[in-house]
Amino acid sequence: MSRLSGNKRVILIHGFMRDARDMQALQGHLAKLGYEGILVSLSLTFQPLTKSVAMLEGLFAAKFSHLASEEKIHLVGHSTGGLVIRSWLAQTRYGRNIGRCVLVATPNQGSELADLAGRYCPLLPAIFKTLASLQSKQVRKLPAVSHLPVEIGAIAGSKNNLLLGHLLKGENDGRVTVASVRLAGLKDFLVLPLDHLVIHKEPQTARFIDRFLQRGSFS
Repeated sequence: MSRLSGNKRVILIHGFMRDARDMQALQGHLAKLGYEGILVSLSLTFQPLTKSVAMLEGLFAAKFSHLASEEKIHLVGHSTGGLVIRSWLAQTRYGRNIGRCVLVATPNQGSELADLAGRYCPLLPAIFKTLASLQSKQVRKLPAVSHLPVEIGAIAGSKNNLLLGHLLKGENDGRVTVASVRLAGLKDFLVLPLDHLVIHKEPQTARFIDRFLQRGSFS
């Protein structure tokens, strides 16, 4: 794989019940900013989060284990994809090759909707095991961001125009509350007036991601 100047390769990780195609819009926007976006499809529907973490480690072993220590690859995750990144960073053998990471609309404090599903319809998380991994009691088990070896920024959405958003308390993007995205130890935090289904597909989001990957700040 060819080297890009300025370490401008970035792995894009989709969310719950999605695949790599959901990150193609972001891949295109970042390409215009000089990035090589690497798409992956993980098992984020019927498998627990640990399965996708193992898949991501396997991807690195297969494609990037040859990298020199100064070569860096960034990561961006939408929603559940951000939790994959957090969990993976705590255990990967390739931490020396990780640049900066951005979590977009990630339920860093746990998903209130997953909590409600477990409470009122326990069959759902039993079938959709990724949903069980999104419950607050499970997300709280993830390592603190302050213990991870890279700079991490997070972007939350505040446009609640989705039906399920009315079940949530406080400012939210229709799926995840702003309070859940915010997490101690983040290098920077940003709120955009976008909903959960489009926030990772908008050009302005890509521009803020670019700022953070290059500077460690959204401003």
